[in-house]
Amino acid sequence: MEDLEIARACALYADDKKAENIRILDLRGLSPISDYFVLVTAMSTPQLRAVRDEIVERMKDEHATPPDVKDGNFESQWIILVYGSVMVHILTPEKREFYALEELWGDAPEMELNIEVPAPPPEPKPKAVKKAAVKKVAVKKTAAKKAPAKKAAAKKSATKKSK
Repeated sequence: MEDLEIARACALYADDKKAENIRILDLRGLSPISDYFVLVTAMSTPQLRAVRDEIVERMKDEHATPPDVKDGNFESQWIILVYGSVMVHILTPEKREFYALEELWGDAPEMELNIEVPAPPPEPKPKAVKKAAVKKVAVKKTAAKKAPAKKAAAKKSATKKSK
């Protein structure tokens, strides 16, 4: 596995644990001790541990490559993993700002991470708006006043005609 591939793999594994501000610096020709720095920010001590463990385990499992050196501790808030000429620095935001490795190695070009950014989830389709159920109110009907009864028509007396 080439050094740049190792650096990118470590960056990807750090990204899988939600590390932030991941950068790869190309130190070839600038540093006698390392060709690539992978700089990673972990927002808390538990995340520092999770990022370190993810990188170490996946490099072992997927590439049969354990780190040559593991240095630093969680109390120092700075962990260093060395894979050949690739040096991975996992720091908290405070330590990263304090040590300013990007400024120290300001002449080093930054490499592309090639980390795929997941596409945002599709916008949910608007749901059909259901009309609110209209509650029918029973109307109280009042009985209409009856018209005064008509007088029955007088019966005509039937007269029989005799023949």
